Amino acid sequence: MIKIDRPPFQIVRGFSVAPRNPQGTREGYTTGASAAAATQAACRLLERDERPESVAVPSPLGFDLIIPINRLAFADGTATAGVIKDGGDDPDVTHGAEVIVAVRRVESPGIHLRGGPGVGTITQPGLELPPGSPAINPVPRLMIAQGVTIALGTERPDPGVEVTVSIPGGEELAKKTLNSRIGIVGGLSILGTTGVVRPMSTASWRASVLQSIDVAAANSLKHIVLTTGGRSERFAAAIYPALPEMAFVQMGIFTGDGLRRAVERGVPKVTVCGMIGKLAKLATGQMQTHVAGGGVDVTFLADLARDAGADDALVAQIGTANTARHVEDLIDAAGFTELYNQIAARTAHTCQAHVKGALAIEAVMFDFDGGILGRASVDAKVEQA
Repeated sequence: MIKIDRPPFQIVRGFSVAPRNPQGTREGYTTGASAAAATQAACRLLERDERPESVAVPSPLGFDLIIPINRLAFADGTATAGVIKDGGDDPDVTHGAEVIVAVRRVESPGIHLRGGPGVGTITQPGLELPPGSPAINPVPRLMIAQGVTIALGTERPDPGVEVTVSIPGGEELAKKTLNSRIGIVGGLSILGTTGVVRPMSTASWRASVLQSIDVAAANSLKHIVLTTGGRSERFAAAIYPALPEMAFVQMGIFTGDGLRRAVERGVPKVTVCGMIGKLAKLATGQMQTHVAGGGVDVTFLADLARDAGADDALVAQIGTANTARHVEDLIDAAGFTELYNQIAARTAHTCQAHVKGALAIEAVMFDFDGGILGRASVDAKVEQA
């Protein structure tokens, strides 16, 4: 470490972020952009004793994010800056957390990135970085390096700069994420591909699904379970107790993406689990099951019931049902539970058709208490490459 002779000081401006509005559309910035802003501010403080109130962080989208600097400090040759992460109206556990970056000069040329307290460590293969690395994703790494370059005027400072990213309380916040399941332990990930957080980001959700499948495949799992959410995942874990946690992936609305990724990564078997509403959509071939895509096709379910041998009265009732839950009530009242297996079978076949027969598919339909209503499976028709 190279000492810089300067009196110590600390400024904490007490910035805060607006509470999240679950129905709102306010955008925010990623942990990666926060770390890049703090890096730039800390380097400016280290090099020129500048104390900026905000910095401009170039987004990969082609514009600058203006990010306020909450904390600045200097002591013993180390400059520190902190940014309060603002996730906008997105449901992000890091909203309001402080991302702190400490920088100091070191003899070895270049930029040396470290993970501090609250930033996780990668322990499993299959992610974008090797095991043992701090969980700071590639785009945030580039943005952090760019922050150093902006402040110091060079991409390869000599003497070098050590950059340590921390998130106070990050280890506790990480318990609210799926990090441990995919092998990130001890804290949060520094994420983001654009620097911008958009409310209810389907892009980040889809990326999480694909990443989880990558990790499962890299750990040689031959069977993964795609579930529509946390509740169906709990139910699925009860029927597959021998599978490790990383085998369970909350696919949400991204069934088609999950199935295709499993084929790409050589996973031979996929179980798809959910309640009647989601499986009824999948049974019609609707591989992205967002509510915006429309409700359950009760006419389809009525036709399926007729083909399965239901009487005309039940067929008519199903054809005019209000919701999938209503259909379930009608099936139970009539005692025609074979229809559940028919929906599961159709789901398995449409999911397999989506990947041209490359996967063995099982479909499991749960009731709202975790009981199995219907279950069906089909073997793979073609060998994966």
